[in-house]
Amino acid sequence: MDITAPHALPHRSPTPLAAVAPALDTRWPDCEEDVREARRLRSGVFAQEMGARLTPPEGTPPGLDADRFDAFCDHLLVRAVDPVHGPGPPIGTYRVLPPEAARRAGGFYTDTEFDLAPLAPLRGSALELGRSCVDADWRSGSVIMALWTALGQYMVDHALDTMIGCASIGLDDQGTAAARLWHRLCRTHLVEERWRVEPRIALPLDSEPDTGADSDLPPPATPPLIKGYLRCGARLLGPPALDVAFNTADLPLMLRVDEVSPRYRQHFFGIQA
Repeated sequence: MDITAPHALPHRSPTPLAAVAPALDTRWPDCEEDVREARRLRSGVFAQEMGARLTPPEGTPPGLDADRFDAFCDHLLVRAVDPVHGPGPPIGTYRVLPPEAARRAGGFYTDTEFDLAPLAPLRGSALELGRSCVDADWRSGSVIMALWTALGQYMVDHALDTMIGCASIGLDDQGTAAARLWHRLCRTHLVEERWRVEPRIALPLDSEPDTGADSDLPPPATPPLIKGYLRCGARLLGPPALDVAFNTADLPLMLRVDEVSPRYRQHFFGIQA
């Protein structure tokens, strides 16, 4: 959901072009060229901007992000629409892995980072979100809302009731921010014990720094994408995993449709509160 090896991105103010709120075209592509464009956007954000060490399968053309799960996933794209020239290149993307496709793929991508055995009862109706990113010039609420609206409709169309995935935090500070964020959010947004999962490679979590009234440390900030997930009703499944290739700490998240806050349930799923 970034939740979804969805990797949370640093927020930037939109450029003047993005500020004029152009029409957005959101669709699930049905041709390989559209999927290549999504992979190209991912490569630009993850490798060129974030410095991830991508290792795509052999034969993948240069400049594309890919892994073994891509062929099993559906890919969501958002494009800005020019009134004269029509839709431009992708400015935002998610990929999703529905239950039957996950079975064919041998599991979810999230299985590679966490032991998801506690979620076995939910897998038959769970959608995994992953590889989410938005072009740096378009990181505005309208693009994310367009993506999330399409994801909500996908859930309804496929009769799914659970979303799972990871939201990522960069490790430029050696994981201090990620650890402090986990210590804060686990008090208020952790799932009940029966759903909790364990990371396969855990981010080292030192004892929580003092953030009390006498502390010089400010409370850890919640990245905008994670904040949005939590506002919708997502909860943490457990402590963060270390993703060495992407140089991130990945927080496992779950969002169940019946736990979505009423204002978002209507907007994204068309369900009356």
